[in-house]
Amino acid sequence: MYVPLLRPSLFMCCSSRYAQILIGFCRFLTAIAIYSSIWVAPSDFQQGENYRIIYVHVPAAWMSLPIYIAMAISSALFSLTKHPPFQLFSGTGAKIGASFTLFTPVTGGFWGKPMWGTFWVRDARSTSVLISFSIYPGAPRFQEFPADVASISICIGPINVPIIKFSANWWNTLHQPSSISQFGTSIHISMPIPIFSIFASSFSLTGILSISETRQIILSFYFQRKSQ
Repeated sequence: MYVPLLRPSLFMCCSSRYAQILIGFCRFLTAIAIYSSIWVAPSDFQQGENYRIIYVHVPAAWMSLPIYIAMAISSALFSLTKHPPFQLFSGTGAKIGASFTLFTPVTGGFWGKPMWGTFWVRDARSTSVLISFSIYPGAPRFQEFPADVASISICIGPINVPIIKFSANWWNTLHQPSSISQFGTSIHISMPIPIFSIFASSFSLTGILSISETRQIILSFYFQRKSQ
């Protein structure tokens, strides 16, 4: 199956312009998030100022999930189409997703130490996030296997996504259930603003990093062929 929009020449022509738009969008959203999280959102009456770590912890946790889903979809599309860019996007997503997944327990530890008395608790959500992080670095290793085996192996990972999402509701854990859902929010109205701003900014950053690495790989392949 041939996908004209994924031609390397067309990608190189359009990606630079889109990357500049994403960079401006990312800066704008980050500025909004910094201002609203520090000067607009109120202090928590129980946790004080320490709770503000959620403004980076929650978006990082959210980002770790759709990136893996996108990576699995890309692997599935590669199995169906054998189009190389899909396999390339899968490898790039693994690196970015692993970074967000690692950032989740690190920031959670800074919140958990004063609240729980420890940086790490072995409950359902923390353990499932750790499993997700162990899968992410393995995805590039799967690329060394035959293409179909690699794609199938990566596609198994999304089984862990609903476990991470709903673990606090399914089991009795130290993590509280989600404060933001499709039914509304249980926190002050000013608090979701920086959370969603950082989340959208992280999406823009993911796009920037994906475009940058894909361009580098295409250029290195081009110069390698040219030197032969």
